Amino acid sequence: MYQVNPRVFASRQSLKAVTQHLDSIKALGANTIWVMPVFPIGTTKSKNSPYSISDYKAVAPEFGTIDDYKQLVAQAHRRGMAVIQDWVANHTSWDHPWIKAHPDWYTHDATTDTIICPQGPGWDWTDVADLNYDSQGLRTAMTGEMLFWIEQVGIDGFRCDVADGVPADYWHDAIRQLRKAAAPRKILMLAEGKRPDNFTVGGFDMNYAWEYKDSLVSVFTKGQPANHLFSADSAEYEPLPAGKVKMRFITNHDQSAQVSPIKEFGGLRAAMAAFVAATYLHGGALIYSSQEVAYPKAINFFHYVPVNWRSQPQIYKEYCRLMSLYNSHAAFRQGNYKAYPDRDILMFEKNSGDKRYLIAVNVRNKVCTVNVPNEWRGRVTDLYYGKSATLSSQLRMLPFEYKIMVKR
Repeated sequence: MYQVNPRVFASRQSLKAVTQHLDSIKALGANTIWVMPVFPIGTTKSKNSPYSISDYKAVAPEFGTIDDYKQLVAQAHRRGMAVIQDWVANHTSWDHPWIKAHPDWYTHDATTDTIICPQGPGWDWTDVADLNYDSQGLRTAMTGEMLFWIEQVGIDGFRCDVADGVPADYWHDAIRQLRKAAAPRKILMLAEGKRPDNFTVGGFDMNYAWEYKDSLVSVFTKGQPANHLFSADSAEYEPLPAGKVKMRFITNHDQSAQVSPIKEFGGLRAAMAAFVAATYLHGGALIYSSQEVAYPKAINFFHYVPVNWRSQPQIYKEYCRLMSLYNSHAAFRQGNYKAYPDRDILMFEKNSGDKRYLIAVNVRNKVCTVNVPNEWRGRVTDLYYGKSATLSSQLRMLPFEYKIMVKR
């Protein structure tokens, strides 16, 4: 999946700019594009956040028009890519028409009976008003707005913002209607959340691997043993219903707004090693727009941030190569693996049919060695470089080096 932040592509008419960038995105190996909100942004109490929406059926002039969006979808489909839209069902802007027409659709303070903003630890969401799903009218209206994008614009699903803040039984009913309307097309539903009932009740296909991301940071920057990632993976996947997927990432729009992955993981090579550790072990892969050119700074998505798409061509090529391997070998996308626990090197084997693969990632900023399993000693091919090598009893790895090998 490739996350599109329109505000790093152009200051105006950014949907057209994204459309022009589709070949580059396709070359990364993406089969799904997630577009952050492009709706009109509220002006009352505004922070210019795209998650403060005043109209669910329109596109803000900053980003373009509905026709521009339809063209983006059509061109993505021509390239074999799906498009999912970021959807904000938890809250609206303070000047959304529902505020006056249907104040009962919102959460009210028990003492003053005034509409309130969403509440949460450390949240500063005063620019939006919290929706109350006790109202059947709201449920019907919200699903109708989502159906518009499926039926009229032709998108292929939704990434649902603050999904855990909306009742799972609402998602169950809405997703059922969306799938029916889209048939025979399939749609993808991604929940920004981690509640088990995203899957068991709501009907989502994917949700966020927050805990695995936290474990990655701990391993790369706090000295946590590399084999801790095996435990983190099991903790996320063991409770998951069959066929469901955790979205694995090293950054996204929320996290890049605070710190770039390069700084968070301790350097560019560390960030690339973390990406391999996040992607090849287990789960669905995410690349956030700007990540593929190693943008070094935080990105405030409340405003336009220019990105030089030619600044790091070697890093772009590295992502293309990694994702080409990921897409070409079914074993990398499957969950089953054999762990070889080590403190400094994440090493595991994956299998597909009669092919066996060994992935090793040095999670330290120093040269490290790891014992090579007996069954892997001998001739192998390093898939990334296409070169043959011989593994002896120990494998020596440079700082933040990774190897993706197949048994010859």
